[in-house]
Amino acid sequence: MTKNKLMLYSLISAIIVVLSMSASSFANTNQVMAQTIASGPSPIVSTVGNNNNTNTTTASGMPAQQQQVLSVGPPLNAIFKKAENSVVQITSRPPLPRNIQSGTESQRPVTALGSGFISDNQGHVITNSHVVDGAQTADVTFVNGNRFTAKVLGNDVYSDIAILKIVLNNSQQTKQQQQALLSIQPLPIGNSSAIQVGDQVIAIGNPFGLSDTMTTGIVSGISRVLPAAAGTGFSIPNAIQTDAPINPGNSGGPLLNIQGQVIGINTAILSGSSGFSGIGFAVPSNTITKVMPTLIKNGTYPHPFLGLTVATLTSDIAQNVTGLESAPSNLRGIYVDTITKGGPADKAGIHGTTTDQYSKKHVGDIITTIDGQPVTRSDDLITYIDQHKSVGDSVTFTVYRNGHAMDLKAILTDRPTPPGVLIMSLPPVPAPPESPSPPPPSSPPTPGP
Repeated sequence: MTKNKLMLYSLISAIIVVLSMSASSFANTNQVMAQTIASGPSPIVSTVGNNNNTNTTTASGMPAQQQQVLSVGPPLNAIFKKAENSVVQITSRPPLPRNIQSGTESQRPVTALGSGFISDNQGHVITNSHVVDGAQTADVTFVNGNRFTAKVLGNDVYSDIAILKIVLNNSQQTKQQQQALLSIQPLPIGNSSAIQVGDQVIAIGNPFGLSDTMTTGIVSGISRVLPAAAGTGFSIPNAIQTDAPINPGNSGGPLLNIQGQVIGINTAILSGSSGFSGIGFAVPSNTITKVMPTLIKNGTYPHPFLGLTVATLTSDIAQNVTGLESAPSNLRGIYVDTITKGGPADKAGIHGTTTDQYSKKHVGDIITTIDGQPVTRSDDLITYIDQHKSVGDSVTFTVYRNGHAMDLKAILTDRPTPPGVLIMSLPPVPAPPESPSPPPPSSPPTPGP
């Protein structure tokens, strides 16, 4: 064999050896990759550099700072199992209405069915105001069938929150039931201001009396203004909107985040049909933490009262009222529609809208700032007063009137008691109001604080 042929054979043999080693290495790499995919992100295997310049790599060869790992909460069934024993079914029977003319009680049966949840180790139960609806006591039934009598300690129709206290009486409950009650883990209250649109939520309750029911969805809207129950003419600010299915019987039950914390009380749905499918709303948990201590102590909660109705100033409104012809084109604010005579707004000198003999509206004051903070929507006023003010506080409004800006100060008073609550002989408001209609962005005037 010639020298050239020997060199050619040697070169071919070397190439075959290299290809065999590459194939083996590729197979091992595929095996490592398959294990990484099956087991999830691998731990860091090497670190190069010092404290000031560190470069970490993972088994996949990707820099650690580029390999993001999504944080996942506990499984939904685990959250449900942990919370279900703390959620109760509430059955109440409000006082029967009396016939004003004859003085006799109506024979129409009135029974309210809803949900609630244990909030502490003292036997306090949180639910909606419209679930108890004027009742002094209610039956509280746990998922295991244990039933207790609870006293209504506090009731606030404006925030639609009621606080019950389970009555422990040795003549009615066994010691085993009492021990079981004391062993129940209260549901932790979360921070509703931390939620965002898109966060996953869980609703637990007793829709249509079907106990131990869970539905899931997401937060589909925040900072909604929801009409309060009992036809009070006031609104609940910062309500949480969700697409988690909520039905009659869910009222008063908890809306949980993925950590199992209560971020709201399921209270109402908005439906475009006569059915119950639609958008759900919950009273925010921050309202619970604000109202609950006072309800337990005093039975009621004093809400600040201003005494006006307002609406967002839109181009459509501006074109259909007089008095804004000389206003700047970029004027933003909320216009005052009606004023409660003798109320704080009236005493402060705030002017409402008037209608002349030709049915033409003459715009009143345009509120542009509250305590120096700009406002552009009617919701801004309601939310600000609810979050930052109490009865007896002063609030300064900057208003636009007849081409000029001026400051007016009002002293907030306690809201007057709704007529339906003041006069117990009148028929009670039907409970629960499951289909309120929150005003759309371009709505008629909204009741203010």
